[in-house]
Amino acid sequence: MRLVQLSGGAKRVVAEVQEPGLRVLRDCESVYALAWEAIRSGERLTALVARQRGEEVLDYNTIHQGKGGWRLMPPLDHPQEPARCIVSGTGLTHSGSAADRDEMHGRSEQELTDSMKMFRWGMEGGRPGKNAVGIAPEWFYKGNGSALRAHGEPLLVPGYAEDGGEEAEVAGLYLIGPDGQPWRVGMATGNEFSDHQFEKKNYLNLAGSKLRTCSLGPELVVNAEFQSVPGRVSIERGDSVVWTGEIATGERHMCHSLRNLEHHHFKFALHRRPGDVHVHFLGAHSLSFGHGIQLKDGDVMEVKFEGFGRALRNPVRIEERAESPVEARPLT
Repeated sequence: MRLVQLSGGAKRVVAEVQEPGLRVLRDCESVYALAWEAIRSGERLTALVARQRGEEVLDYNTIHQGKGGWRLMPPLDHPQEPARCIVSGTGLTHSGSAADRDEMHGRSEQELTDSMKMFRWGMEGGRPGKNAVGIAPEWFYKGNGSALRAHGEPLLVPGYAEDGGEEAEVAGLYLIGPDGQPWRVGMATGNEFSDHQFEKKNYLNLAGSKLRTCSLGPELVVNAEFQSVPGRVSIERGDSVVWTGEIATGERHMCHSLRNLEHHHFKFALHRRPGDVHVHFLGAHSLSFGHGIQLKDGDVMEVKFEGFGRALRNPVRIEERAESPVEARPLT
């Protein structure tokens, strides 16, 4: 089952994907409200959606192309308080990204980089047995819900940044229940946009390189298969494709199990606050940056994973260089 969120002026709706259409759900303005009702009532989310299917069907092609009165939104958000949506991620979970990071930070035959050491720790201890806790993965903070962008919306390279590059990933989408229990609402295609030039200077710049807009969607997959998920990422410049790559995600391609990643994210009490939304990126297979591609203003990044619905497309927007520092004024 796949769901989308749509906005049309001041109106919001949730629709189920029934290609080539979108069937609008009755009396439902957000996936958040739908998921909260499923948690509260104990009813399966899929059953709740089936019961609320309405008669109205919208043309998905028109909406996906950015035409008409409806606009795609990120497939899960906190409708009232964007700051209560925590966006985070886990790195060094895929062998391709570990190799890219290792190359980025330099290496020698005598000594492994810290990045490759962490990846190997994941290979050795990232898949614990039942009722056991595995080794902690790399973790980073991406921002809050105000950083999320939908299909078709631009991803911004700020004026102070050195670069911007796509990271094609799958993200887990979660809602914390009233008793602090995390619930996985579903998964979605994501582009975890980052500043790789800044990070390349020193791996300790990773935290700052991640504080960027990122995109999600267009669809939330309620019962996603996450063992082996093939995909493709492309960079378009004008009428040409300047780079494309086959990618893969899912537990078969990762050094950590999904259960281990989720434990190490939600073990923190701060991440189990009732009513909060979490968007957690699960790691990239490979990056165009690792193949020598530098994105330019107007480039379009496209990410598509098998079984996750339609492609996620976002243009790149590069701000002019910042000419002056941001100053904090004393409140005297």
